[in-house]
Amino acid sequence: MTEVVGIAAVARNGVIGAGQDIPWRIPEDWRRFRSLTMGHVLVMGRKTYDSIGRPLPGRTTIVVTRDPCWRAAGVGVAATVEQALASAADLQSGSIYVAGGGEIYRACWHRLGRLEITEVHTEADGDVTFPKIDPHAWQQTFREAHDGVSWVSYARRSGTEEGTRTLTPGGTGT
Repeated sequence: MTEVVGIAAVARNGVIGAGQDIPWRIPEDWRRFRSLTMGHVLVMGRKTYDSIGRPLPGRTTIVVTRDPCWRAAGVGVAATVEQALASAADLQSGSIYVAGGGEIYRACWHRLGRLEITEVHTEADGDVTFPKIDPHAWQQTFREAHDGVSWVSYARRSGTEEGTRTLTPGGTGT
């Protein structure tokens, strides 16, 4: 079974991006992101991939794009989130990390079983937002405070969202 995890750094006001940029630079967050995602599959939208500019070492990247001609060396391409998650499940038996952007998080929301969030203790200017984390649907399982950020893990409460949260190879859910 493959777990689908949303991972993001989110400002107090829900902002995760400004155009194709992140409105902050937090090296400890990048180290945490690397530690959590190393050896796993990353699913992200084309704009998020373009902002990174390359596949991240030690991870398999699948980019969701509506552009049938878009290609990048060393990257899988999917036309839909469902196609990306099915491809990722065929490649990975551990966790699939959904790494943005806002449209991709929303499209995957019903599939996410866990969230790994870096709460950025600021109000940020930006036009890309993360979905609201409803405490009735998500249970906080971990919190660690740092200077300017908190690392928070959530698990979906059972029975709170239609859809599946784990995938079997071939993309079928359980």
